[in-house]
Amino acid sequence: MSPPTDRPRLPWDPPDHFEPRVPEGDNRERLVCARCEFIHYQNPKIVAGAVCTWGDKILLAKRAIEPRKGFWTVPAGYMELGETTEQAAEREAMEEAYATIEIDRLLAMYSVARIGQVQIMYRARLISPDVAPGIESEAVSLVDWADIPWEQLAFPTVVWALAHFHESRGKTEFATYSNPTGDLARMWPPRKPAGV
Repeated sequence: MSPPTDRPRLPWDPPDHFEPRVPEGDNRERLVCARCEFIHYQNPKIVAGAVCTWGDKILLAKRAIEPRKGFWTVPAGYMELGETTEQAAEREAMEEAYATIEIDRLLAMYSVARIGQVQIMYRARLISPDVAPGIESEAVSLVDWADIPWEQLAFPTVVWALAHFHESRGKTEFATYSNPTGDLARMWPPRKPAGV
């Protein structure tokens, strides 16, 4: 089965001899090898990250890679096999900003169905303010809330995580945030959310 014509073939696309059909005992169409019956499951990727602070300042990293190269984000990325979501968030902070962090608690879990991702965001504290760009970052910065470059944020989920972090600031107990509704859900292109 060839990849959709609106994009190039990707490394995880199955070979052409896979065909869409409902395997025995299943209830949805999957890609199945016509030769050996192997099922090519396609599942969402998990992204883990954190809104990291030093006092009142928030750590942002300017992306040195696509997608959205040159735009700002919080440290986050795909989980690796064999690590927990907390370990993934800690590793991403180190890789992107040479930041050692201490996770406070789960902030949010976002479902981004259109790109097949689940994003898990934590609230975390920096162990030290000594941060520097990692290989995937052009720059890093510790910024005050008032100085967040909202129009230059890389992804909608970064806007959501920062807004949810701000809402949870100073609280030790709060319900884990999820995909927003209303104006925050439509915050693209990025801009400062109303009321924050």
